[in-house]
Amino acid sequence: MGNVQILLRQHVGAPCAPCVEVGDEVKKGTLIATPTGLGANIFASVYGKVTEITDDRIVIEPAPEQPDEFVPIDVPEGASKLDMVKAAGVVGLGGAGFPTGIKLGINLDEQEMGELDAEINPELPKDFKLDCERGFILINAAECEPGLAHNIKQIEDECDKVIRGIKYSMEITNADKAIIAIKKKNQGAIKTLQKALESEPAIKMHLMPDIYPMGEERAVVRECLGVNLTTTQLPSAAKSVVINLETACKIAGAIDEKKPCISKNLTVRGRIKGGNEAHVFMDVPVGTSVGDLIQRAGGLEETFGEIIMGGAFTGKATELDAPITKTTGGIIVTVEFPDLHGANVGILVCACGGNEERMRDIAAKMNGKVVSVCKCKQAIENKPGAPLKCLRPGNCPGQVKNNMQFKKDKCEYIIIGNCSDCSNTVMASGPKMGLKVFHQTDHAMRAVGHALYRTLKVSKQVSQDIDF
Repeated sequence: MGNVQILLRQHVGAPCAPCVEVGDEVKKGTLIATPTGLGANIFASVYGKVTEITDDRIVIEPAPEQPDEFVPIDVPEGASKLDMVKAAGVVGLGGAGFPTGIKLGINLDEQEMGELDAEINPELPKDFKLDCERGFILINAAECEPGLAHNIKQIEDECDKVIRGIKYSMEITNADKAIIAIKKKNQGAIKTLQKALESEPAIKMHLMPDIYPMGEERAVVRECLGVNLTTTQLPSAAKSVVINLETACKIAGAIDEKKPCISKNLTVRGRIKGGNEAHVFMDVPVGTSVGDLIQRAGGLEETFGEIIMGGAFTGKATELDAPITKTTGGIIVTVEFPDLHGANVGILVCACGGNEERMRDIAAKMNGKVVSVCKCKQAIENKPGAPLKCLRPGNCPGQVKNNMQFKKDKCEYIIIGNCSDCSNTVMASGPKMGLKVFHQTDHAMRAVGHALYRTLKVSKQVSQDIDF
């Protein structure tokens, strides 16, 4: 293992402030940085010595021996479960990075219902509609980004810990029910959950189609509760809190073991000498380099396109020496980019995929000349400069107007970053206009052996609840 680089911003909010100095010896679990505002505690993930502190990171040289023991979180006797979660520095490990201690700091029993559109999924079982007495914990086990597999492995390997984390989340927020949102294709994990939930009547499963972005927070609320939140509403408007599955396990670890959030589960795959199947690594120390993880998976193939940190849709290009954080879910080594030889390119920016900067980066790597930029008609900017939000994630209208604009701007190719359904609507008219379509994930999907995002072949109507 090379040096461990622990970034000071691994969460929504401001960077943390270091509370160690160069030369300090640290242990696994030593508190090394604290929030300066909205944020979460950051801990050393290895035994070693602090060798450098910069504006954005703390560098630790690992010791030759790495015991399993960790320094428990420092909480007073009788501390609440919520205080333990806060002290442990748990954040949304699905990628969003919102501090979990703040998210759980809500009493759903006292939460007022918002003004909701509740006609999306009227066939949900009556006992799980919005007439529940207190509220819901919704567990996002969708493994939203294609090609990733670590959430599903955690269900299969640590289901008891998952259930404990869910029950703690229900207790902290005063929720009286929980729903685990999982894709129907994951039959092994579903069977494991079915057995575990036989004695848990307050927790059920909701099966979802294998469509991107079923793991988006508002999509989880819609699919599980039949409510379409606006782009400015939080799940609390539907008396619910959405928690990533891996985050639920960290909640259990903080409460049962007083364990700080110092490791991450993630998937490495693509142009890897060890094969393009999912290489799942559990409890990887935060700050481990991308290169170290690729080596563990077999090393790089001789030719590849780029290395993506995160998922194929929302991740960004990275380098071998970049460190993973609490929110890193995947490392994908892609195939080489096609060469468009300077042809005119239009890019269609969607709230569900890469932003304009990322789309332009991909176009440049394909040697395309961007001459036109359009936004998906459902992509909303709540305030200037804010990330785009989709009106109805995964349920998309037609894109004919944008395709007509691309044609008018003399585009030969278009690169899109849309969800499954939105890509489907682009393909319904784009090729008929003579537009050649690439999806921003094509080079990643080819690398992992996944179907390209073109014409939607999976029904959007397979969502269902499971009774035991």
